[in-house]
Amino acid sequence: METETLAMAQEMDFSFLALFWRATFTVKLVMLSLLIASFWSWSIIVQKLLAFRKARREAAEFDTAFWSGEPLDELYDKIGPTPEGRAERVFAAGMLEWRRSHRQDGDLIPGAAPRIDRSMDVAIAKESEGLTSGLSFLATVGSTAPFVGLFGTVWGIMHAFTEIAVQQNTSLVVVAPGIAEALLATAIGLLAAIPAVVFYNKLTADAERITGGYEAFADEFSTILSRQLDA
Repeated sequence: METETLAMAQEMDFSFLALFWRATFTVKLVMLSLLIASFWSWSIIVQKLLAFRKARREAAEFDTAFWSGEPLDELYDKIGPTPEGRAERVFAAGMLEWRRSHRQDGDLIPGAAPRIDRSMDVAIAKESEGLTSGLSFLATVGSTAPFVGLFGTVWGIMHAFTEIAVQQNTSLVVVAPGIAEALLATAIGLLAAIPAVVFYNKLTADAERITGGYEAFADEFSTILSRQLDA
């Protein structure tokens, strides 16, 4: 009898698709939601990696142009008030307020320096928000996906025990499929959560470094403008 049971168990299909189709509707729903969350997470990860790479390249190119010795007014006229680069937009915000702070007679309106600083701070805040958009979804997936998968596992095991009670049979053929289907939900949950957590930490750190570069540039730019104000 045991030999016959083992032979029947070996003939069963334990592939991913077979386990999915044999699962209950609730467990299927859990698996599908986790797979969709994983796909969405990877799309955010790839998009952010490309965006951060572009932001670092643009910042390096602008930094070279800024410190090349070219007059700031000419550099601003070249890039325009609404440039595409993130670092350029921070610079443009400061230069726009700098020009607005001049009267028609050439004198500066009092309080120019604080207004320029605030303008660049607002621009940096907008760029930081753009860099970190979508990362909260990675954090949500990383924190909830294991528990969602665990819910699918608990539900699947409960269904497996129900089948044992109905069939009055505790053989491997009855128990193994239900347990395997249930554990698959947890595996998919971990598959979705682990990359989300790893890349959330990495991308958050990258965003902070890029934003820190913008803040450092804003401080340097404010120092340059304050010298001109004092002069």
